[in-house]
Amino acid sequence: WRPYLTFALYSFLPGSRLRQEDFPPRIVEHPSDLIVSKGEPATLNCKAEGRPPPTVEWYKDGERVETDRDNPRSHRMLLPSGSLFFLRIIHGRRSKPDDGSYVCVARNYLGQAISHNASLEVASKFYIVRDVV
Repeated sequence: WRPYLTFALYSFLPGSRLRQEDFPPRIVEHPSDLIVSKGEPATLNCKAEGRPPPTVEWYKDGERVETDRDNPRSHRMLLPSGSLFFLRIIHGRRSKPDDGSYVCVARNYLGQAISHNASLEVASKFYIVRDVV
């Protein structure tokens, strides 16, 4: 008698009351590169599926991004979809807190999924104009 075989067979019987199988996260919408003006809002999209539904965290240049869930005064909000919304893009002479390379990471107890990299650049006010002859 092998209990694990009995369980495995029972889980496939029609009408069994076991819940649907859990599965690890997968990213179904990856973020895209953005060029945004300083002070403007922006959204880096990310959507993940999994069972149980995965939690999503964002990382910028390898470091976890602080959002409104960590600090209610943060200008970055983690949306219910998993996307990262910036109330306004911050960019100063001494620091560039929003410039960088971002990934979203979706996790549940079965594992994690990591999105493609997306760069967020702050648009420059200065443009180089070349004469075309």
